[in-house]
Amino acid sequence: MEDLTNRTLTIEKTFEAPLELVWKAWTTSEHIAKWWVPQGAELTVLEHNFEVGGQWKYAMPMPDGSQFISEGTYKEIVEFKKIVTTADFKPMTANVELIAEFEGDVETTKFKFSVIHETPEYCKQQEEMGFYNGWGSAFDRLNTHLESLV
Repeated sequence: MEDLTNRTLTIEKTFEAPLELVWKAWTTSEHIAKWWVPQGAELTVLEHNFEVGGQWKYAMPMPDGSQFISEGTYKEIVEFKKIVTTADFKPMTANVELIAEFEGDVETTKFKFSVIHETPEYCKQQEEMGFYNGWGSAFDRLNTHLESLV
């Protein structure tokens, strides 16, 4: 098995929310639209076909009037445990794989989010571009959204 360590960036969090709710927040359009982007940004879900082989596509308007497009294809879905999808975040990030892993119960959910890049150099570049701040901000919004629902 290939060692992906030098091509992977990972964030781990624990949400004070039931596993079922965290899963729903990751898998349904109405929830995704509330947290997927950084604070102060808006998101339009253009497509969300949550099944293996299904496509997803989200748009975030940019200050210059252009659209920041996030899109991908679901590769693996294990209900309440794991989501694997390809992802392109145009124009900043291309051809990565996202892995969201969930473990929890009726009170808390441990969450692990990994992004696998094509090369170690590309991984380092993405980290320097603000991977942890960007995704960290989105996951903070997810946490706030979950708190409003619990």
